Amino acid sequence: MAKTNRERALDAAIALLATGGVRALTHRQVDLRAGLPDGSTSNYFRTRSALFQGVTEYMVTVELPVVADSTRQPSPREFIDGLVDLYGFLTGPNRQMTAARLALFVEAGHDDELRALLAGGRRQFIVRLRSQFVALGAPDPDRATQLLAVCFEGLFLHEIAGHANVDAASVLDAAVRASLP
Repeated sequence: MAKTNRERALDAAIALLATGGVRALTHRQVDLRAGLPDGSTSNYFRTRSALFQGVTEYMVTVELPVVADSTRQPSPREFIDGLVDLYGFLTGPNRQMTAARLALFVEAGHDDELRALLAGGRRQFIVRLRSQFVALGAPDPDRATQLLAVCFEGLFLHEIAGHANVDAASVLDAAVRASLP
């Protein structure tokens, strides 16, 4: 099915964020990148904040089903394998979206509204991780979840920044196993 103009605008916004950071993200640049008529992006997202919100919600829509599939596993080994697959997806086929998210994380350091938007998306990821740790019998599922989430974010940063000499599979394995009895 062909993407809507709104989805094309969001894809273009993500590409701009991934390649040029938040300074590259303007309504006009999104229109140009998406091949849309001038003013199209502004029709969907009146303000820069609305565009940030649209991008954040779109990323959750695209990634959450993959996260849900990867984190619903019956054993620690399968959970770890699912996380490694998820990491591979987020840094492989979905690398551009991950780079865009990191650009938004940096911007959120001084933008309370954006920070709140990103926290909402992160919460959905956290809920799924926590429920998996509960199912696997983690003695402290909140701590386990926080450890794994921070681990994932650090791995993303190293991968996107070009410090790819980190073995993500062994790091994820260690983080999960350290959290289980």
